[in-house]
Amino acid sequence: MDKISIVGLALGIFAILGGQVLEGGHVASLFQPTAFLIVIGGTLGAVMLQSPLAVFVTGLKMVKWVFVPPATRPEALIEQIVRWSHVARKEGLLALEAQAVTVSDPFMRRGLQLLVDGVEPDRLRGVLEVEIDAYEAQMKLSAKIWEAAGGYSPTIGILGAVMGLIHVMENLTDPSKLGAGIAVAFVATIYGVGAANLIFLPIAKKLLFNINRLVTIREMFIDGLIGISNGDNPRIIESRMQGYIA
Repeated sequence: MDKISIVGLALGIFAILGGQVLEGGHVASLFQPTAFLIVIGGTLGAVMLQSPLAVFVTGLKMVKWVFVPPATRPEALIEQIVRWSHVARKEGLLALEAQAVTVSDPFMRRGLQLLVDGVEPDRLRGVLEVEIDAYEAQMKLSAKIWEAAGGYSPTIGILGAVMGLIHVMENLTDPSKLGAGIAVAFVATIYGVGAANLIFLPIAKKLLFNINRLVTIREMFIDGLIGISNGDNPRIIESRMQGYIA
């Protein structure tokens, strides 16, 4: 559980609501269903319009990483690579074939199988780096739907404000309706700017951070496999992999 994400979100919301109270306003005045529908619905529609379905769905699923980051366990990976290195030095690369079936991650299983098959180190690195690049590009494309939402929501908020002001102008002769229209106008702007800067953009940045961690783990894995393929000393392999997480 990423506690700092929870604390940060709670602090941001509390600061806004607390400021409203300190200014003598009512918290209830910030809750406007019409403004919420305009801003969130409009932003969601814009993001869906720009994104392929698979990218959009993956981006929504990835939001859980903000609070529960994907497990990387670099220390466990280093231990595993060093163990494989010892096996390879004593029994040869073919002895690692039995280890491949125990690896749950498809990327790592393919990499180990290529190593067992005797693929040259440069070729091995090239094949796996292409897969990393494709994986990183796909994940970042999905994460950026939240960045796009952060760009659209302030503009949709302004649109909601204009709509509220239009409603006000249409009812200038009926003072009882002016307050609701003005409230929608200003609260829509708050929703648009607030959602972008407190939710959408921070989510995008946190997802990109987690993606970079996953990519680094894969790069560590490649470095370890290349070391095994070259017959490097296990201590050298371990030291080089430790450099990724120093």
